[in-house]
Amino acid sequence: MADFEQHRQRLFAVAYRLLGSAAEAEDAVQDTYLRWHAADQDEIREPAAWLTKVLTNLCLTRLTSARARRESYVGPWLPEPLLTAYTPLDTAELRESVSMAFLLLLERLTPAERAVFVLREAFEYSHREIADVLDLTEANCQQLYHRAKQRVAQDRPRFDPDGEEKLRITKNFLVAARSGNMAALEGMLAEDVVAWADGGGKTRAARKPIHGRERAKVYLGWLATAVDGVEIRFDELNGEPAILIFIDGALTTAISLQIVDGLITAFRAVANPDKLTYLTKQVTQHT
Repeated sequence: MADFEQHRQRLFAVAYRLLGSAAEAEDAVQDTYLRWHAADQDEIREPAAWLTKVLTNLCLTRLTSARARRESYVGPWLPEPLLTAYTPLDTAELRESVSMAFLLLLERLTPAERAVFVLREAFEYSHREIADVLDLTEANCQQLYHRAKQRVAQDRPRFDPDGEEKLRITKNFLVAARSGNMAALEGMLAEDVVAWADGGGKTRAARKPIHGRERAKVYLGWLATAVDGVEIRFDELNGEPAILIFIDGALTTAISLQIVDGLITAFRAVANPDKLTYLTKQVTQHT
């Protein structure tokens, strides 16, 4: 058990980036542990490599079925938000690799491309190590990585690691939206801003993305609606400042802003209660 536990955090980090779901990542890690427990551990020379291989292949199987489920998902699909304020993200690369924007870009990759790209970009595995994990040739892994990198680069926003500036803009945004100050709100939005709301058909949310500053400004007016028992907190989700909305103590919405050159280029609100279960557990542990 102790041998496995020293790898648990890293395994979860890999699984979350591969799946975009904290709950599914936790399940994949648990399934990996069951296989580890059942294996003859004396025969395993490199536990870290063995565990990574088992986990990655479990995630590839899950990704294949997840893609089919997402085709019938009600409204926009967003990754499950993850509380990262208490998780070491020591480099800008690690911080970017867990961001909402980056996880959404990974959705355009095939499962194999995603596995190669995540292991290479976020965790700096060599092509030889990745080939061992996926049972592929090094040349094939290099080809998959090159193709994945090209696809992601098409819309990859510049990642700004300045958390303090982003937190200031996030707080100013909330003040403007909550007070109904449309002029101030408009000044914070990029002209081509997109607002996304993931309710999964289980709560009220826009069924399509809202494009453009004028339409998004009007849509974001719902934040000014007075509701009894509302509490709003700032925290760090997916490596960036975010807004958490609670009603009568229950987490109902997690909001992330994508900020480029001081302007909000994307607004992403996750309100599907199924996607807030893991985050609720995290928040409860740290309050």
